[in-house]
Amino acid sequence: MVHAIREAECVDHVMKQLAAGRGGWIATVNLDHLWRLRRCPQFAAAYREVTVVVADGTPLVWASRLQGAPVPERVAGSDLIHSLTKAAGARGRRVFLLGGNPGTADAAAARLQAASPGLVIAGTCCPELGFEKSPARMAELRQQLASARPDIVFVALGAPKQELFIQTARDVLPQAWWIGVGISFSFVAGEIQRAPRWVQRLGLEWVHRLCQEPRRLWSRYLWHGPPFAARLFAQSLWRRLRS
Repeated sequence: MVHAIREAECVDHVMKQLAAGRGGWIATVNLDHLWRLRRCPQFAAAYREVTVVVADGTPLVWASRLQGAPVPERVAGSDLIHSLTKAAGARGRRVFLLGGNPGTADAAAARLQAASPGLVIAGTCCPELGFEKSPARMAELRQQLASARPDIVFVALGAPKQELFIQTARDVLPQAWWIGVGISFSFVAGEIQRAPRWVQRLGLEWVHRLCQEPRRLWSRYLWHGPPFAARLFAQSLWRRLRS
């Protein structure tokens, strides 16, 4: 399910596919995604259409090593938004930022463009809550995306909404690459501080996030996360012992 590639390899693949006129979809799977995949048939169906799946979570990297089929490194959406836009800027590619809190996409776009002067911001949009339930609003967004003609679309709506949106909307831009990036616009814009690199390497970024947004994230990180991670590690070790 998870492709054993590094971040640089993922970026290189996207750029080569764009040059060849082929689009795709990157999913950054983490523990929360795995938990949802087992409980939401719609989410699982969307994931089956993904082109590239990368491990956005240190526990997934650890589990792959336990299983004896290691992925080389964590590839986080919050890192890809920087490396992909840098590569896109070097080639004059167009990107679109959809989602985030009001104003966050614009702020993130300004910072990304400042870091990569060749980058073309094709557009930004922060749709209102519940937009996905309105056929008329969805049609407007599809038209906006089609008119903007981006090469890469970053969708920051959180799981599973962003994946379900991409599944529904990506046919309007089959030559583009789509990626769900969760809270990444807020990281780029400086609204939320990302954990230091050493904390990320220790697999403790979730603690840093929990301290900043305890009310929103406590159930994910304290209720669902630990027991699901324990089962994942046990299953990974069992598969290796049986092989």
